[in-house]
Amino acid sequence: MGRLVLVLAAVTPALAAPRIREGAMAFSLTSSAFRNGEPIPTKHTCDGPDVSPPLAWHGAPDGTAAFALIVDDPDAPGGMWVHWVLYDVPSTVEGLAEQVDDGATPEGLGGAAQGRNDFRRLGYGGPCPPPGPAHRYLFKLYALRRPLGIAPGATKADVERAMAGQILAMAELMGRYQRRSRG
Repeated sequence: MGRLVLVLAAVTPALAAPRIREGAMAFSLTSSAFRNGEPIPTKHTCDGPDVSPPLAWHGAPDGTAAFALIVDDPDAPGGMWVHWVLYDVPSTVEGLAEQVDDGATPEGLGGAAQGRNDFRRLGYGGPCPPPGPAHRYLFKLYALRRPLGIAPGATKADVERAMAGQILAMAELMGRYQRRSRG
């Protein structure tokens, strides 16, 4: 009996471990504007032109049909602040150019839809924290089994509800931004 338990213990981890294809890349999200954990350039904030940064992703899992992107600030004074909600990005898209337009269905993104951020508008709203310590901005990209099929203007909560049970993987990029006191 002791021997049987030992054999099962040795086999169980192999059965529980996810299988990774030979040479498969981990799902990752990057930006040519800033590296993970580093400052977000002023260009991509309310202190500059406030344009979305370029993003690229690699290693989406097999079966990915669409992507969703949520950008938020967990350090906002009132709690989590949503800066961008973008969903139903086709699986053939491998990144976003700088300055994605703020339309309900941004041009060149194959019918992707934009949700409403906490600035109460569609599209990207860059970092705009109060003066003080740097805030973290989490760019979270979800690989999904299927497009969500919800109308433009959805909230982060709407998108999260629609994603339930559809997420294959998530990649994250974190940038920081700090505003200085004026005067």
